[in-house]
Order: sequence, then structure tokens, then C-alpha cells
Amino acid sequence: MGLLDRLLDLVKKRETPGLTADAPGLKIVAEAFDPVVADSAVLAASPDWVSTAPAVLRHHLLLPPDRVEDAASILAQDGYELREQAPDGELTRVLAVRVQVLDALHCAQERSRMAGLAQRLGGDALGWDAQQPEPTA
Repeated sequence: MGLLDRLLDLVKKRETPGLTADAPGLKIVAEAFDPVVADSAVLAASPDWVSTAPAVLRHHLLLPPDRVEDAASILAQDGYELREQAPDGELTRVLAVRVQVLDALHCAQERSRMAGLAQRLGGDALGWDAQQPEPTA
């Protein structure tokens, strides 16, 4: 991720202070766990995704327990919070979570980045999902 992308992400984050990863009423609006399916296709096929609204992007990772802290430190530099879920065999299931406005390019870049990070740390990137608030009536 280049300097310009990071600056744009910071600006986007400032524009959307209301949504948090723990906001009530979030529902999954898109998910990508098949590496063969392009992120653009996932987003285009989602009838619930609102492209202009912020979303909680959650990358699902499997990491060795002794590397979770390393991953958290690396990901925090880009605004991610690492949330430990549960042991999954010899690995620990974690979520890398942040709020952002989604687009296909950034989803693809981040998916690739998570795969590389997980591989370097001896784990695996399973995929991602995005949550947005349920529409209010």
C-alpha cells in the first residue's frame, strides 16, 4: 500500500467516524472466501452492500499462537485491530478488523496483503467479509 493510498484511507476514516467494529445491528453484506472469485465480483453480486457507506472489513486469518502479537503490531500500523477468536488445531483463528469505505481495488489489495502476512508468519488467510448496519425503517 503506497503513501497516497494510506493518506486517502486516513481521510476516508475521518469522514466516517460514526461506525465502529462493535456497532449494534451490523450484518454481513459481502464475503469472499473463494480465492478464485474476484473481489469486484463479490461486491457487484451483493445486493445489500452500500458502496458509499463505511463498512467493517474483517479478514479471517489462521496464525500460530506465538505470532499473533507480531501480526497485531504490524496490522495496527494500518489501523487494523486484531481480535483473537479461538484455537483451530495448532493455529489460532483471528480477525483483522477496521472500518473503511469498500471498493474492489482496496479489497483486492488488502486480501493480497493479508495472504502475504499470514504466509510470512506461518499461517493462512481464509478470506474476508464486510459488515454494514441494517437499514433503518
